Amino acid sequence: MDNPAGEPHAPSIVRFHERQLQARDWPVFSRDAARRGAWQWIAANHRYNGLLWLEEDRARRQDVGPEAIAAGKRLIDRYNQKRNDAVEALDEALLAGLAGVAPLSGARLSSETAGAMIDRLSILSLKIHHMRMQAGRHAAGAEHVRTCAARLERLAAQRHDLAACLQALLADARAGRAYFKVYRQVKVYGDPALDSY
Repeated sequence: MDNPAGEPHAPSIVRFHERQLQARDWPVFSRDAARRGAWQWIAANHRYNGLLWLEEDRARRQDVGPEAIAAGKRLIDRYNQKRNDAVEALDEALLAGLAGVAPLSGARLSSETAGAMIDRLSILSLKIHHMRMQAGRHAAGAEHVRTCAARLERLAAQRHDLAACLQALLADARAGRAYFKVYRQVKVYGDPALDSY
């Protein structure tokens, strides 16, 4: 079991994402109140990605009226904002843990933050989870199973590679060889001051 207060590393994050997906009532209910620091935000980000996935499925329905779809779209926007807020808070927590590390001369700036990489790992875990279910749908036919199994293999390779890149960034940041910054969201829609041109 990973220590919820411990320093995050890529393998423990991948295991955490997988465990959450196995809980029957996740993401609607969460048992992560005890998590602190970066883990609190890893859990929140993953939960909002799960809620987004569910709501986006609902928004694709053909059997409801436009009012239900509009309400779903507003909920998607709200979950997406919370997901992005969690990524920013996660980056802040990770950087707070690196506060005593001075970047070395020539340290590289990572254009992608560790939080953004963890967000992508969360989304990949959702894709893998659902593709795994599809690959097991033998009643859908052999071609469906083969296609989904090949996609599952590609997704697993992508997650493996991304986890390795995250692990390298975290190790390099802890050693002062790399650094990243918190990039605040800048939305140019939905702001009345920007919509008036």
